[in-house]
Formats: sequence, structure tokens, C-alpha cells
Amino acid sequence: MVVFTDLDGTLLDSRTYRFDEAREALEHLQDQKIPLVLVSSKTQAEMEPIRSHLHNNHPFIVENGGAVLIPAEYFPFPLPATGISGPYHVVEFGTPYPLLRNALKEIEREVGLSLTGYGDLSADDIAVRTGLSSEEAALAKQREYDEPFFIEGDRRITPELAAAIRRRGLNWTTGDRCHHLMGSQDKGRAVRRLIEYYRQAAADHHHGLTTVAVGNSLNDLPMLAAVGRPILVRQADGSYAPGVDLPGLIRAPAPGPIGWNQAILSLLR
Repeated sequence: MVVFTDLDGTLLDSRTYRFDEAREALEHLQDQKIPLVLVSSKTQAEMEPIRSHLHNNHPFIVENGGAVLIPAEYFPFPLPATGISGPYHVVEFGTPYPLLRNALKEIEREVGLSLTGYGDLSADDIAVRTGLSSEEAALAKQREYDEPFFIEGDRRITPELAAAIRRRGLNWTTGDRCHHLMGSQDKGRAVRRLIEYYRQAAADHHHGLTTVAVGNSLNDLPMLAAVGRPILVRQADGSYAPGVDLPGLIRAPAPGPIGWNQAILSLLR
């Protein structure tokens, strides 16, 4: 088995960004040596401390599928078409961040909306809008493949805005607190690539592979669609994210890490 999980609002509480309520299931995964792959809109700089707190040494996926980072020698076979960045093999799917920044400003002028990206904000401004600490917000600004943005005065993506994004060959998704402008990546594409590697490793040991993913919002839909056992936890207000529906979707009975813990324990039993 391999478990892929979103972070904010899923494994991490949407207000405190802590995972205390999920410790029991996390310990069971660790005891059974089941890989837990973190999949997030967060940057590598943001995810490294979280991986450290979780004692997680597995691959991880950054910036809504912008890149997969795989620890060196994690898989017992050569990995094709990967670059090297420090201790990681890197598979890139995303559009370079400077291109996204330029596109956001072009789109803003074209559609006549006020669009504020992370690149327009200081770390303190981001902290106020998101509930992150100033230190965490500074890590969130170290982006490579994805530009989070706010639509001032209205949270919705209008048809005109969506069309302007698509005309530039770009995509968008909506997370817990903001929208994201990005290239052709999504969480599902990155997850499918890692599943290929895990399947090869399992086949080398004459095993099958069960794939699980846990998310809570629309930007998790491609990840959930890529696995055999998708799990949707409730959002902080108790609702399930609209637009997330799949055959066989398991709906966890609670939000955030409480629902995450319940769903994973139920699956393991």
C-alpha cells in the first residue's frame, strides 16, 4: 500500500496547521512500513519542516504537482528523465514561476479584476490572509511552479477569468484559502508518475499495490481520481467540497486530521 495525502485542511488542521489528531493512524502507517507521500500546494521550503516533524523520508509532491522530489536511491532502479537537486531526483511538470507572475498581471489587465498573487504580497501580508506565521509565509513565497492568488472583492473564478487563463495555455485550481495559477501540472499527473515507480518496486518483490489518497478540496480531485481508494475528508465547516465526486469515493465522517485519522484506521483494519 502507498498513501498520498494533501496537507492543509486534510492531514493538517485548517486553523492550527497541526496533525496531533492524526497521530494514531500515522503511527500505524509507520509501524506497517506503508509509505506516506505528502502532496500539497506548498513549496519545497514549506514542506521540508513538515516532513521532518513527521519523520517522513518518502517522496513528496510540491506546488500542486509542479514537481515530484524523490530521495536519492529510494527506488531500487534507475529513474528516467529526472534532474538532480541536492539530495533529490526531481521530475518537473510545472511552468516556471516568473512566467506565471507575468501571466497573472496580463490577465488582471485583460479581465479588469483585481488579482493579488503571493508575489505581490510581503510575508506579513500573506500571514494575515492565511493564518500562517510570518516565518511560514516567507517559506510560502519561495515558489517555483505555482502562483496562489486572491480575487479582491469576490472569491469566484468568473467565466471571463477562466477563459483568459486558458488562452495562455495555463490552468487554475481552487484550494482552501485561495486560487492557484499554474501550467499543465496537477496533483494527479504527479501522483500517477510516482505510482508507476511504486508499482515497479512492488512487482520486483512479486507484490500487488493498493493506492490510497486523502484530500479535502477541489484541487485534490485529480489526485483522488488517480488512485484505487480515494478518501474525502470534510472541510472545516463540516461540509464536503463541492464538485468532488468519484466512483468509490470514501467520505470521512469528520474534517481535517480527525477525519484523516478515522479513515486511515478504518482502511488499515
